[in-house]
Amino acid sequence: MSLGPAPVLALLLGILHVSIYVLIRGSAGRRLPWLIGAAFLGAWAGDALGARLRIEGLLLGDFHLIVASVLAWLGIGGVTIVAILGSQPRREHDSAPTASMPLTRSRVGRIPTEADLVEPESADTAMPDPRPVPKVPG
Repeated sequence: MSLGPAPVLALLLGILHVSIYVLIRGSAGRRLPWLIGAAFLGAWAGDALGARLRIEGLLLGDFHLIVASVLAWLGIGGVTIVAILGSQPRREHDSAPTASMPLTRSRVGRIPTEADLVEPESADTAMPDPRPVPKVPG
């Protein structure tokens, strides 16, 4: 049993399209293996669909590049939509900002303003000084 050129070309085409996606987006994070897998399967299915429907567009031998590219992007889009819509459970320690995590609306709800950081001092809220007052002789 020999491996035909379609899976190899589908893998190369899928990696090419995922690379373009990451170049545009800037990062893929933990989704990169899922993106490559979806693009590979989409490109392979696109080639099979193009052959079945006898779509004569841009061909590389018997490989249907146009239909394979369209279905590869559909696979990338599907993984992206599932990642956006998927639930991400919030843990208790995720809600507090740290030094490495910038303050954004998605992390803490509201960015504190300068007025929030300054506390007004009044006679009702002023705390007495806990240090003892030294007695002056005389």
